[in-house]
Amino acid sequence: MTQVVTRIAPSPTGYMHIGTARTALFNWLYARGRGGKFLLRIEDTDRARSTPEATEAILGGLEWLGLDYDGTAVSQFERAPRHIEVAQHLLASGKAYKCFATQDEIADFRQQAKVEGRSTLYQSPWRDITDPALHPDVPFVIRIKSPESGLTVIHDQVQGDVNIKNDQLDDMILLRSDGTPVYMLSVVVDDHDMGVTHVIRGDDHLNNAARQMMIYQAMEWPLPIYAHIPLIFGEDGKKLSKRHGATSVLDYALMGYPAAAMRNYLARLGWSHGDDEFFTDQDALNWFDLSGIGKSPARFDHKKLQNLSGQHIAVSDDAALLQEIQYFLTLSSEIDLHQKISTRLLPAMYCLKDRAKTFPELLEKAAFILRERPIEIEKKMEKNVNISSLDMLKTLTPQLQNVSWSRDALEALTGQVAETHGVNFGKLAGPLRAALAGQSVTPSVFDMMLILGRNEAIARLSDMQERGTP
Repeated sequence: MTQVVTRIAPSPTGYMHIGTARTALFNWLYARGRGGKFLLRIEDTDRARSTPEATEAILGGLEWLGLDYDGTAVSQFERAPRHIEVAQHLLASGKAYKCFATQDEIADFRQQAKVEGRSTLYQSPWRDITDPALHPDVPFVIRIKSPESGLTVIHDQVQGDVNIKNDQLDDMILLRSDGTPVYMLSVVVDDHDMGVTHVIRGDDHLNNAARQMMIYQAMEWPLPIYAHIPLIFGEDGKKLSKRHGATSVLDYALMGYPAAAMRNYLARLGWSHGDDEFFTDQDALNWFDLSGIGKSPARFDHKKLQNLSGQHIAVSDDAALLQEIQYFLTLSSEIDLHQKISTRLLPAMYCLKDRAKTFPELLEKAAFILRERPIEIEKKMEKNVNISSLDMLKTLTPQLQNVSWSRDALEALTGQVAETHGVNFGKLAGPLRAALAGQSVTPSVFDMMLILGRNEAIARLSDMQERGTP
């Protein structure tokens, strides 16, 4: 059985788009789930727009998503001699020809065809002139000879069979007049030479498949299996763009989404396995198949992403989650916080993960353990600091010196203190939260006390009593 080989082939002309990330994920899942290879090719033939920074953004996006590729990244530009070699082979074998038509002649042809109501696909008069003596000494392009009749059928695993009349295909240029290869040729040669068995890409490339198949057939190379996946739309039903918010995959890393949540969400964006929404990487590897990809464009839904993100944070291994948060802080350049987290966050993780949808939300809940005394109390929490609440804290604080430092004992003691002062526990919880954290978004007061430890908790309560009312 032939080993599955897939690839992702982004152009390094900007950031790594969400659509590219999803295409990479689909290729990775399909290959890895079948013991195959997943390859990376950088399509850097557009020298004017390709930048090292964009290449780094692509590599960074794949690394953050956890999509490892086999071997080293292939540069399409560096393979130009091989692309030229194939074009010259097709020329020598009579499957391509030199075309000496000028741009003005081509424009005149199309204008005349338009006037006469004919197809404007250019039909070169040089197609059948093979005698070198009849060739002028002027620049020329090399064109492939397209089939003149019949149908080209793209057997697509997502779109089904797509029929294209061959009289709709022109004699595509392979080499420009300056001798450089065109994208269409480079893609086919690279895919063949890299052993790609499955081309999984956006359906905006569907029409390209018919033209690329001409090269495969002319070279007598086996065709890959095609799967053209629908594009991603925004929530308004229009093609996803910057107006919908972040479209770079690394923007979502900077927002503090865990990579596992992003993989889960992108996998569900246009592919389904029954009604399953939340699943693990292993589930996706076991389940992913081309038959589960829909034909309609998927809609990017930020609320669904947040929901999945919260679920992944909640079930993550604490140490692995800490490592991801540290990476997030590195991206955010929060170096001071990064150092504190490495020692303080892990013991508190059990009570921070619940209901946090992103790392910033988790870190907000964790602020109580990251802050240093004296704790600054935010404005809206000052209402909890009054004479009666300070009296309750004065009653409670000395008793905390000897109580067993367990949740049950602390709940019992604080309940007794509240009852002694003729209020329910809620009236004591507010000032406790203000003293321990200085803010309203926190774990329970008992979790905070247990995590801070006896000495630190008592010190924070004492600080507030010394400060008195605002």
